[in-house]
Amino acid sequence: MSNKKTVVLGASIKPNRYSFMAITQLVEKGHSVIAIGQNVGEVAGINIRTKSIPLANIHTVTLYLNPTRQRDYYNYIIETKPKRVIFNPGTENPEFYQLLKANGIKVDVACTLVLLSTNQY
Repeated sequence: MSNKKTVVLGASIKPNRYSFMAITQLVEKGHSVIAIGQNVGEVAGINIRTKSIPLANIHTVTLYLNPTRQRDYYNYIIETKPKRVIFNPGTENPEFYQLLKANGIKVDVACTLVLLSTNQY
């Protein structure tokens, strides 16, 4: 299995949140995880950062932010140059899809949890 270095944007320390579940499953499946959220904390041994840090060699950014909150991260994500961005349910954003595609970044409108559980991640 290959390690797909993943940024979880919109990470939460609340166990009922999908971002929490995604971090947990990504770690269980051996992927490197960088978690960025509103509040510091820890999920599955991963520290949640509240500031955007320079990133390199990122395979996937998985979004858990609504389209309005995503705007603050457009440039950050594009400059990170991930291979793909996953738009989880509720994060769909056609405006951002166009920007990503224009920068050669794959857009995946999918659910990270489903991709992981069906080994399609």
